Amino acid sequence: MTYKEFLTQINEKKVSNVTLILGDQPYLQQNFRKALKSLIPEEELTMNFAAYDMETTPVSQALADAASAPFFGERRLVFIDNPYFFTGSTKRGIKVNHDLDELLAYLEHPQPDTILVFFAPYEKLDARKKISKQLKKVAEVVDISNLKEPQIRQIIQTELKQNGFTIEPSAEQLLLERTNADLTLIMNELPKLQLFRNDTKVIDDEAVTGLVTKTLDQNVFDLVSAVLARDTELAIRLYQDLLLSKVEPLQINAILVGQFRLLLQVHILNKHGYSQGTLASTLKVHPYRVKLSLQTVRHFDVLLLQRAYLGLIDVEKKLKSTAEDPEMLFEMFMVQYNNTSISA
Repeated sequence: MTYKEFLTQINEKKVSNVTLILGDQPYLQQNFRKALKSLIPEEELTMNFAAYDMETTPVSQALADAASAPFFGERRLVFIDNPYFFTGSTKRGIKVNHDLDELLAYLEHPQPDTILVFFAPYEKLDARKKISKQLKKVAEVVDISNLKEPQIRQIIQTELKQNGFTIEPSAEQLLLERTNADLTLIMNELPKLQLFRNDTKVIDDEAVTGLVTKTLDQNVFDLVSAVLARDTELAIRLYQDLLLSKVEPLQINAILVGQFRLLLQVHILNKHGYSQGTLASTLKVHPYRVKLSLQTVRHFDVLLLQRAYLGLIDVEKKLKSTAEDPEMLFEMFMVQYNNTSISA
């Protein structure tokens, strides 16, 4: 079920007794929480609503609440946050004993007057676990783990429309690029943009450029583009800008290595017939990053990408084992990379 279908279900008061919200999207999770709480009359919330964090509270405590009949009301609402026991994670350092047999028994026979909602901020659950299988068997699953670009655009436009605003297509594209299509980041930026353009009610390129700061990944993506274009002067300037922003050389290089690894993977798998959606799920990266990578790799030979990747791996080794100047190491990398005779 999509986020939009779930909100419609809430508005129609047809929510399942057990619901799983899968994915780390704080903005949508907050919207769901607010909408779900509206199902309980305000005067009943104190007695018929509770939230439990599984990293601090035993699941048995949440289940005792969920199994209880509503107190002078029609429904009881229980939120369970961070149910890591549905995943393969062991959560080191957390000393909470969870009775999963009790949870399994509840899922087999849910309390009909209770709406039990699991907020699982993970990409996926461990499908091998008996408890995960039972959850997926009985729960309505709302998967917000990997929102596609059209869905993100729709959310942006809906949010703006509710406040009487529109956004120009080029400005929307720029907003996606500067936030790496991170929905929560985008939603944090929209209030500033609306305030800035309160007179015209139209978000344009100037507003986005002036108010939305590029993420570190976006800055490094610009650096990757400069490297691929063999624009040594621009690449060095962008590298220096990152250093001036107090980003550690090892961190810059690690992100560069990750970007070129992704480009190589996308290039190779795309040649083997993988679609954009399949690439995103196989590589476990945001669909928007895959889209940008596909747009990039079609212009470059795989050996050229490999040359850059191996060169950056060599830089990483030297950063970790020598006292050589990081900026000089990057300049040497650019010189060696530019001297390659491989053509696209």
